[in-house]
Amino acid sequence: MRLLRWIPVALFPALFYLYFTSPSFILLTYKNSIEKEKSYENICDYSNGTWLRDNKGPLYNDTTCRKIKIKQSQNCIINGRPDSDYLHWRWKPSQCNLPRFEPQTFLQLIKNKHVAFVGDSLARNQIESLLCMLATASTPKRVKHQGSRRWHFASYNANVSFYWSSFLVQGIQRSESPKKGPKYNTMYLDHVNERWARDIDEMDLVVISFGHWFLVPSVYYEADSVIGCLNCTGLNNYNEIDFYGPLRKALRTSLNSIIERKAAKGNRIDVIVETISPSHFEGDWDKGGTCSKSSPYREGEKQLEGTDAEIRMIELEEVKNAKEYGKQYGGFRLEALDVTKLALLRPDGHPGAYMNPFPFANGVQENVQNDCVHWCLPGPIDTWNAILLQMMKKWEEKPKIDYSNVSTTQHR
Repeated sequence: MRLLRWIPVALFPALFYLYFTSPSFILLTYKNSIEKEKSYENICDYSNGTWLRDNKGPLYNDTTCRKIKIKQSQNCIINGRPDSDYLHWRWKPSQCNLPRFEPQTFLQLIKNKHVAFVGDSLARNQIESLLCMLATASTPKRVKHQGSRRWHFASYNANVSFYWSSFLVQGIQRSESPKKGPKYNTMYLDHVNERWARDIDEMDLVVISFGHWFLVPSVYYEADSVIGCLNCTGLNNYNEIDFYGPLRKALRTSLNSIIERKAAKGNRIDVIVETISPSHFEGDWDKGGTCSKSSPYREGEKQLEGTDAEIRMIELEEVKNAKEYGKQYGGFRLEALDVTKLALLRPDGHPGAYMNPFPFANGVQENVQNDCVHWCLPGPIDTWNAILLQMMKKWEEKPKIDYSNVSTTQHR
């Protein structure tokens, strides 16, 4: 009888092991993990919403930005822009709220890390917005680095860099002056630009922003042979093609390079691809076009269409393709920061004529150069970084799912 009383106790560890290693339990765990993954991915769509009045205003001012030495053409206040209404709007996503940017939280998330912004002047525009906001909590020190502009936050041992790469791939930018070079871009679509790619190993988060340089005359190479050109009639009788295919190939080459150079080696890396940020020229950009609106478009007043819609679709598709390719490697995370729609609704946020100091000091002139591509600082582009922070926070909170112990036979 004494022996019979101890049998359940002796068998308990074995039964415990058999239950928690059984195919049914593993399948249940796998399903729960998938559900957590799905709930994470569907938390909020920041790309759809509306701009609402906000009396709080921006987190920083032009004095804060002086510590960073931002590009003067984006400092609309210092350049004499008389209205300030464009500073008092906040983005309200349809499905959730977008919290105000938290500098300390961002700095904690990048502690001991390197964040690299790669792309064109809009990537530079965004990193300067980010640095202005971070400077309200901790002033970075500019450090020398060959190939990038780099800032170091000593208290967090964090680096933030900007790599100029207008095509992402190898190439030569066109020149406005025939005496200085050709009037068309040259792009090698299957060769990533080593100016930034050579440092992939030391990057923890890469933010990619590009697109506008693909809209100007260009010659495209692949496998070291010309495959066509854009708006270059009469140039060696090259075949005229549109820029959508080359833009897709350039992004694919770049994302594959990140995956193959870092994730494939077993090293973690996060990547954010920003969708195109539309310009708002009323008229041609090089023929006196302006952007004179002083408030956002109302809901339904402006629709995303044409070139901007097509570029955005390509970028989202390539992010999806790269995510699928990168699934075979652990530690690779990739998302799209879809800003196209919310940027489209802010024609009031560009420097316009105030890309230069006091453009009307001597009266109204017939032709005044306008910037309807980049964004005032402070300005709407600060919202890009608020969304970026939320994406980083969700990544930090995301359940870490290990599929390696779930075999195909176990969850059939």
